[in-house]
Amino acid sequence: MPDAPPASLGEIALSRCDLFKRPPYSEEPRALTRRFLTQAHRAALAALQGWMEAAGMAVRLDPAATLIGRYEGTQPGRTLLIGSHIDSVRDGGAYDGALGVMLGLGVVEELARQGRRLPFAIEVLAFGDEEGSRFHASMTGSRYLAGTLAADPAGLVDEAGVTMAAALRGFGLDPAALQAAPARKDVFLYLEPHIEQGPVLEAEGLPVGIVTGIAAQTRLAVRLAGMANHAGTTPMPLRRDALAAAAEAVLLVERIAAAAGITGTVGALTVEPGMGNVIPGHCQFSVDLRAPLAEARDRAEAEFRAGLAELCARRGIAQEVRLVQRLAPCLCDAAAQSLLAEAIAGLGLHPFRLASGAGHDAMSLAALCPVAMLFIRCRAGVSHNPAESVSAADAEMAARVMLDFLGRLERR
Repeated sequence: MPDAPPASLGEIALSRCDLFKRPPYSEEPRALTRRFLTQAHRAALAALQGWMEAAGMAVRLDPAATLIGRYEGTQPGRTLLIGSHIDSVRDGGAYDGALGVMLGLGVVEELARQGRRLPFAIEVLAFGDEEGSRFHASMTGSRYLAGTLAADPAGLVDEAGVTMAAALRGFGLDPAALQAAPARKDVFLYLEPHIEQGPVLEAEGLPVGIVTGIAAQTRLAVRLAGMANHAGTTPMPLRRDALAAAAEAVLLVERIAAAAGITGTVGALTVEPGMGNVIPGHCQFSVDLRAPLAEARDRAEAEFRAGLAELCARRGIAQEVRLVQRLAPCLCDAAAQSLLAEAIAGLGLHPFRLASGAGHDAMSLAALCPVAMLFIRCRAGVSHNPAESVSAADAEMAARVMLDFLGRLERR
């Protein structure tokens, strides 16, 4: 029988993402959950390191637990970064972030197979904390690399009471090193391939698209304090119900975002003491505000803070709002967009451009260097969900675009 044809770069990338859906690369046996500095994260790094080294890359782990595989070029002093993240939300999809890492790795493997070196080095990056699903502050790795960690994140605490500092030490890393940014001068561009996480490319009938920019984002943590009391003996007018206030606040976020034409989400909410016959005394919840322009996002935040203060005063609830992070909008590099458009058109496709409402590590890296993003079609635009799906043909087209893009960078 004839040998089976070799797997394409897209097929290999997807198979590696699919492998990462299961233990030991996931914390849960029947769902994909891979959070920062967990054993599942460690296992994923070990597998990636093996593949990188097999491709002839020099591999290191930086102080923020970002795995970096370096493929040297023929000339010193210039480095192209390609990467994304390998952490996930709880019960997430296999391709969010991870596909970008696997495609970057696959492109380097193809260069190595050809025995080809470019006039610049390539570093493939696997960030570990883009989602912020463990310590509730995202993009620690990319912000460290860009030198924009304004506050020391090592004191952040997860749901089990473990600090990030302790988790870093468990990885053999020194938390104090996060305060010393790399200050790199050799990086000339960051390219992030990523699934679209939206339905636009599917509606356009296109496998890939060029990202023009990324929306501004603000995350808040809100704590409300009322009075826990007996559910059967406390009259309704005399209650200080923290959950009822939180419910009104959630609707306030929805109303403000809808009126402003932006997005607003409350994705996490906890109630204390959390018993069916006790009026909730405390509530904590998250607020996520995103807009194409920082001004619209900031107006929505100010309106929410004012509205929250009013409803809490009316209900006799104490309130505290803490800023978790505020990310500026990011414009992708025009020259890199043009080269991606040329690469896509050269493969017979329409070079479609679109903006990203989701946050990405590219937002942080924009403080270090110009950035570019290539979106890959995902079925029905579903993401942060086990139903996330990408076709092998689309992943292969993304890999071909990336290789053509590298050739154009080489010639320029």
